[in-house]
Amino acid sequence: MAANGARFHIAELGDGPLVLLLHGFPQFWWTWRHQMTALADAGFRAVAMDLRGVGGSDRTPRGYDPANLALDVTGVIRSLGEPDAALVGHDLGGYLAWTAAVMRPKLVRRLAVSSMPHPRRWRSAMLSDFSQSRAGSYVWGSQRPWLPERALVADDAALVGRLITEWAGPGNADFPDTEALDVYRRAMSIPSTAHCAIEPYRWMVRSMARPDGIQFNRRMKRPVRVPTLHLHGSLDPAIRTRSSAGSGEYVEAPYRWRLFDGLGHFPHEEDPVGFSTELINWLKDPEPDR
Repeated sequence: MAANGARFHIAELGDGPLVLLLHGFPQFWWTWRHQMTALADAGFRAVAMDLRGVGGSDRTPRGYDPANLALDVTGVIRSLGEPDAALVGHDLGGYLAWTAAVMRPKLVRRLAVSSMPHPRRWRSAMLSDFSQSRAGSYVWGSQRPWLPERALVADDAALVGRLITEWAGPGNADFPDTEALDVYRRAMSIPSTAHCAIEPYRWMVRSMARPDGIQFNRRMKRPVRVPTLHLHGSLDPAIRTRSSAGSGEYVEAPYRWRLFDGLGHFPHEEDPVGFSTELINWLKDPEPDR
């Protein structure tokens, strides 16, 4: 599917109002397999896309800043022939969902974000909260040239398996299982994927003091004006609850915060039934401000 100067791979299931699902790091569209089935059964058109540089989407040499990645997302909405979409984003996909809702509000019907604060909250926490800065050490570590890519793909992308295992909640026996880890490790091992997957994090740090980053941060002061569902695992070791909580100050619309007790960074995979139920009930709620 062509959008914003590149081609994107999508997976699609069901008919009805469009729900566009955006994956995070170090994953690809397959992370939403449970939600796609649940959304289709509930009467929605569920589409999960591979972000630029990942999975089956184009690996372009440039274009990994969040403003351009958000234009990828809104371009896919248009290419799907839909007037708007409910955006559901996890981790980096959540960062882009926040961004798209600010940049192209007419194309975003509702916004659901998991395991990621509003970009301004993320920036503030990484710079001023030592605990979050330490939890986000993988972001700081990604600033070195070439070494992070080599580390990601070494030993058949063993680091991908370790990151997912360490970031998941400690009490879950079902996720991650061997199959899921093998799928994510194989996806990261595709040539150039590791480099493309890291580039957004390089931009997020290196731009902090640059004009483009300052301009982006200023642009994100504009409030989100669509109903927003914010989901978070209480034991998320990568993005602390304290970092995400408070993102509602940037939403001038119904905002609902839901904390999943005992879950880690991947609530949609750690408790797919609970996550999907929460999401679908909210999508169908005509008054989503309770």
